[in-house]
Amino acid sequence: MIIEKYNKRAREINSLLCVGLDADFAKIPERFLKLKFPQFEFNKWIIEETHEYASAYKPNSAFYEARGDQGIKELKMTMEYLNKNHPDIFTILDAKRADIGNTNNGYVTSIFDWMGFDAVTLHPYLGNEALLPFLERKDKVSIILCRTSNSGAGELQDLIVADPSTTLRAKPLWQIIAEQVSKNWNKNRNCMLVVGATYPEEMRKIRSIAPDMTFLVPGIGAQGGDLKSVLESGLDKEKLGLIINSSRGIIFSENPKEEAKKLYEEIRSYTVDN
Repeated sequence: MIIEKYNKRAREINSLLCVGLDADFAKIPERFLKLKFPQFEFNKWIIEETHEYASAYKPNSAFYEARGDQGIKELKMTMEYLNKNHPDIFTILDAKRADIGNTNNGYVTSIFDWMGFDAVTLHPYLGNEALLPFLERKDKVSIILCRTSNSGAGELQDLIVADPSTTLRAKPLWQIIAEQVSKNWNKNRNCMLVVGATYPEEMRKIRSIAPDMTFLVPGIGAQGGDLKSVLESGLDKEKLGLIINSSRGIIFSENPKEEAKKLYEEIRSYTVDN
């Protein structure tokens, strides 16, 4: 089971930390801009500063696509470097893909086979049938957006809608997504959910719906999510089940290694028995 790759790394180093490689070109330190491959060299430096604390890395594709073929090349170089030097660390492309099935075949080939990522983030709006090219890849992870961390998430996610499985109850859309993914889409045991740190009460409910699923948790750090609330709401019975992402708060800090260590130790203070 591919999700065990993440769990194995998390157990081995007692870490639920994911470092977001959101290499915004406008924020990369000047010393890297003088190099031939600035995003890659920046990422390589971040990886070497933080890998001892990280169970996952998550580049956001937008920061690479914005630079055209050069950015895509440097994202590919980053993945080649990770897969060669740190093959035990789980990798996620934050691409939020969604389309009809035959188009998704192209995304699957690009993200999983050419770039070599373990997982990708996906929109659920087109439904199970459209996402089958991702879901049928038993060797890869589909991470479905459920309750996102952004302040405007409730505009659609909080809509109260009829449950498709019954005419007796209506529920918020995020809850229906959690139920659909956990009960119907996760047949290959290769699904995760995106559940934002900024909504811990919803996270608690989603954990009750999907007790054994892993959540990718954005929103710690720059977005203001509270770590203690996340861990109290989201840990599973094995004190796993969370991939806690921090991007800007680590990679653009004065000392990325120290910031990664600080968050790593703070997470451990709640998850490791004394």
